Amino acid sequence: MLMQQSNNSENDSQQSQPVPAQQPASSESIAQTPSWQHLLKFAFPTILSMIIMSTFGIVDGIFVSRLIDPIALAPVSVIWPFLSFALAIGLMLGVGGNAMIAKKIGEGRVNEGRQNFSLICLVALIVAVAVMAIGLTVPDFILDILGTDAFIRDMALDYLRPLLWFMPPIMLGMVFQQFLITVGKAHYGAVTSLLGGIISATLNYVFIRVLDMGIQGAALATCIGYTLSTVVGLVYFTFARKGSLYFTVPKLDFMALGRACVNGASEMVTMLAGSVTTVLMNNILLDLGGAQAQAAAGVMFAGMGIFSALFIGYASGVAPIISYNYGKGDKANLKRSYSNSLRLIGILSAAAIGLAFLSTDLLIWVYDIPTGTDMHNMAATGFRFLAAGFIFMGFNTFASMFFTALNNGIVSSILSLFRTLIFVFIAFLTLPVLFGLTGAWAAWPVAEVFGIIMTVLFFKVMRKRYEY
Repeated sequence: MLMQQSNNSENDSQQSQPVPAQQPASSESIAQTPSWQHLLKFAFPTILSMIIMSTFGIVDGIFVSRLIDPIALAPVSVIWPFLSFALAIGLMLGVGGNAMIAKKIGEGRVNEGRQNFSLICLVALIVAVAVMAIGLTVPDFILDILGTDAFIRDMALDYLRPLLWFMPPIMLGMVFQQFLITVGKAHYGAVTSLLGGIISATLNYVFIRVLDMGIQGAALATCIGYTLSTVVGLVYFTFARKGSLYFTVPKLDFMALGRACVNGASEMVTMLAGSVTTVLMNNILLDLGGAQAQAAAGVMFAGMGIFSALFIGYASGVAPIISYNYGKGDKANLKRSYSNSLRLIGILSAAAIGLAFLSTDLLIWVYDIPTGTDMHNMAATGFRFLAAGFIFMGFNTFASMFFTALNNGIVSSILSLFRTLIFVFIAFLTLPVLFGLTGAWAAWPVAEVFGIIMTVLFFKVMRKRYEY
């Protein structure tokens, strides 16, 4: 660790005599015994927060479809991978740093954790500003990569520009969401996400219908909704100075920063891979079914986003508990976290499949897509294919986050890379050739099948090392 000599005595004191006040509130503490009830209760605010955040794109899609035209779903679908790219960087720094810092809290190295936390937030801000500047400089290049044609290009550019200007708060908000979990304030994230969703929906109507801003208004409403989480995080970590984490003078610790990036690489890979494969899919769909197929995919993946947020929210929510017990050396509670999580994920997966099949027509209806049209039929068929993969998605998502929480970013990244990129790429490059649009819809669930094989393998291989 790159710590100054003057801080060593403070760290040693904190290791030998951890301050009780620096631990999260007792009812939400990462130090409690991880029964399945506690795991579910602890993760619930994060689940809710993730689900609400995943609906921001759905809200945009509903308003542009109903107040502009269903074909306007195409530019929203095409640009969304770029937003996912920004969120992926924030998630990498947030989740990876969270795992490292929660482990240090478990070891009693609280002051060092605060310095690392402050450094991670500063780096996230710098990266966000860089992304914003590059995007505003070469927007046409970005649109070409994302797979836009002349028919939707102007609308896509109108949707992209506000996202670029709001990169810093969007990225920082994702980082803050993760660290609020560690300090036992995940419910802050849930409440702000809910309020942000309400604000986004309200502003969508105002900007599109009342002010006639078109698709640019939808993007601006989403950006403002994301910003609320950033404001809450800034206020909390600046003024709540009795907890385990708050802003302090950051220390340039490349080792800690690198470990945070490696730890969170799998989560970044997951979101980036989703962006990359969505871009690939949009280009394939443009050839197979044109803008209608791209719009149908926008409906499908909006629905998929809600259910994947359920699993990501659970895994992110319990990760600090796993990291804390690993850092503390409490093998019994580590085993409980693992086994109880697998049981809960099995239940959530079964519920997700049933709910997805029952809600297919409702999902398409909210976008005002007429029944019996090609777009409706494509969206319904595609979403049911995606739903079939939910049985494995939850376990695969948890596996990646589990190894991140154990500070093993390499294994976590391998799982994510193969499941969300390599397997999906292979499926997308082969199945549409053989089965057309049906093959494109089947690519994701096929990737989940191969992913579960790797998940089971790594769970067995790594059990002896971590004793879970």
